[in-house]
Order: sequence, then C-alpha cells, then structure tokens
Amino acid sequence: QAELIDSGGGLVQAGGSLRLSCATSGSTFSGYVRGWFRRAPGKEREFVAAINWSAGNTDYSDSVKGRFTISRDKAKNTVYLQMNSLKPEDTAVYYCAARTKNGMTSVPAAYDYWGQGTQVTVSS
Repeated sequence: QAELIDSGGGLVQAGGSLRLSCATSGSTFSGYVRGWFRRAPGKEREFVAAINWSAGNTDYSDSVKGRFTISRDKAKNTVYLQMNSLKPEDTAVYYCAARTKNGMTSVPAAYDYWGQGTQVTVSS
C-alpha cells in the first residue's frame, strides 16, 4: 500500500516563500499524475497544481500561476511545490495527491492517494 508523506508547511510573512515536499513510500508512482490541493477554513478542497510524472508537463490554477512551481525528482520519488510571493489568501492545509490513471485533472475525486496535509499560514 502506497503512502504519501507531505511536509514543509509553516508560518511565513506575506511575500515570503515556502517549499512543500511529498515523498512516497511503499510503491512507485512512475507514470502517474501527482497533484497538490489545498483547503482553507470553511472552503472546499481546491486544486493548486499537477504534474505528469513521466512527461513532466504541468498545470496550475489561475490563483497560483506565476507564483507556484510544481516539480518532481524521480530518483527520490518526491514531488515539490515551490511557493513564492505568498499571500494571506494562500493560507490553507495543503495536500499532495497521486492519481493512478493517465490524464491531468483538477478534480479531487480522480486522485487515489492522499497525504496527511501540511499547514501553510501566511501573515499579512
């Protein structure tokens, strides 16, 4: 059984940066899609970014495009989310996810494995 372990959250001032990591244990996800989602208090889970594990092509939500970058390290079986120019509205619990079928998607239900979440808090 695969497990996703996300980490790297914390408290940062507006304009600052954080890098989230999502490591995999128990399985190899080569060829799958990996994504990042977030849930702010009182809101639905929201798509942030996704990457095709094999091809490396990426997709972003409009709210983070140009500020966040998703990447992967195949040797470490790890996905990263580099977050720059952070805003207070980026405050949320961030979750990494893995999809066991091909096809990039922003739909949470299409992902099969989820990390436990890591809190990101951006102060103004």
